[in-house]
Amino acid sequence: MTPFTSRTKAWLNTAVFYQIYPSSFQDSNGDGIGDLQGIISRLDYLQKLGISGIWISPIYDSPFRDGGYDVRDFCNVAERFGNNDDAVKLFHEAHNRGLRVLLDLVPGHTSDEHAWFADSKQATPVHYADRYIWTDDWIAGGDGLPFIAGTADRNGAYITNFFSFQPALNYGFGERQRVWQTEPLQGAALDTAQALVDVIRFWLELGADGFRVDMADSLVKFDDAGAVGKEQTRRVWQWVFDQVRPDFPDAVFVSEWGRPDQSLDAGFDMDFYLDWRWDGIPNGYNMLLRNTSTPLEHDDDASYFNADSATGIAPFLAEYEPRLGAAQQAGGLFDFITCNHDTVRVRPRLSELEVKLAYATLLTLPGAPFVYYGDEIGMCYRTLPTKEGGYVRTGTRTPMQWDSAQTNDGFSTASAEDLYLPVDPDPDAESVNDAIDDVDSLWHVVHDLIALKKQHAALGSYAGYRTLFSSDTQRSYVFERFSDADANDGALDAAGAQRVIVAVNPSRHAETVSLQELPDGWSGKLTALYTVNDVSASDDMLTLGAQSFAVFMLGE
Repeated sequence: MTPFTSRTKAWLNTAVFYQIYPSSFQDSNGDGIGDLQGIISRLDYLQKLGISGIWISPIYDSPFRDGGYDVRDFCNVAERFGNNDDAVKLFHEAHNRGLRVLLDLVPGHTSDEHAWFADSKQATPVHYADRYIWTDDWIAGGDGLPFIAGTADRNGAYITNFFSFQPALNYGFGERQRVWQTEPLQGAALDTAQALVDVIRFWLELGADGFRVDMADSLVKFDDAGAVGKEQTRRVWQWVFDQVRPDFPDAVFVSEWGRPDQSLDAGFDMDFYLDWRWDGIPNGYNMLLRNTSTPLEHDDDASYFNADSATGIAPFLAEYEPRLGAAQQAGGLFDFITCNHDTVRVRPRLSELEVKLAYATLLTLPGAPFVYYGDEIGMCYRTLPTKEGGYVRTGTRTPMQWDSAQTNDGFSTASAEDLYLPVDPDPDAESVNDAIDDVDSLWHVVHDLIALKKQHAALGSYAGYRTLFSSDTQRSYVFERFSDADANDGALDAAGAQRVIVAVNPSRHAETVSLQELPDGWSGKLTALYTVNDVSASDDMLTLGAQSFAVFMLGE
């Protein structure tokens, strides 16, 4: 079996995605909850912003005890969002506007209300005895895995992912120590993988363009052996893609994995740079935007884009560049997010100017970036009671703020008490209409940098990258993007016709970078393409004003 490796897709070279949390984006029928018809009604807006594709969090039938990530039926749209015909219409209307649609695939578990589980938990299951991971005795325990016992007639306990009502699907075990631990891609574990293929094919045949895959690295249990890691999970995905790719060669799959050396070998087209912070230790993404244990406190935040943090870019690059290199070597993409449904929004902890510099930088680094709904206008995180298993994440899932002059900011005509979540009551809260009217708003920075990415091959998702200046102590960061003039084939060619220099200084003080001290091979005249605040370039010096950003074309 040969893994799928020819994953480069021309349209991804200029792609910027937009994540939609469907319950909170746009309500079309006045019930207080967003829906698919509401998304359809806002496609023209996404086209205006410059978006190439949308990722929609789960729209499947669900009890919504975990925001839809507890799936009851993978092949039917939840009633709150509409029906399958509405999904087909969404695909059609998006395609008419040149937009692709990625659905959210949840392969690791289901709701405990799924028909598979209803059968599996019987004393004598009929069809799906081993679709989930069950121990062989009611007091056996989970061999170190979380488990639930005593709730079913079956003589055993079931293994869970996350919440108690999310039984883990059985893809097998990398290391098997108990009789109830099966081998991946054999017997019942192979049947589970085939069921996953059936779900993928169902939605691709209806017109979806691909999937963002939830916790893609977690399928096979006890799968940490091998030099690279996740060897058996990678084998499962390679098998899945072998079944899907021949019939759907243009489908796009982006993994929630965070390790492109593993995920792209598994066959994915793209991987996310997730926001990780375990025991106070940040990963690279967290170093940039959220290096704090107190998500609303500016003073304690050591992130790079906090103007007052005194953090240099070098620690981030030490974490980022090896991952980027792995993605480039595999011919895939390593993508930044502005935020997502699981992550606390960066506003109001960071100021609007700090966020402008951050998003401008993310939009010019390699990969196909993902903008979380509302981030383009600086929607704020809010401390709210938990809703549908959101807990601390709930404050990131509030209704989209379309028009401050309309009821519920244009999200819904329902009464306030019937809304999925309350709209931001702050009279100064930004809205799309206000942001578009204000030429100095964050919306225009996001819009303009998306346009710049599409206009210049050197800013393409697959185009090359090189650090020109970084420091542990100075705040400035300068990097080069380079590509052939015809970079849509995904080539990374440093000798190509187009080179772009990106520079950012997030501090409150001006800094200079000597152009004469940049790496060998760097030379040429800098012509400004885009700037935020004061930036200037001479023959031998780059001067970056306080909290500034610039993109330069490098010419002879």
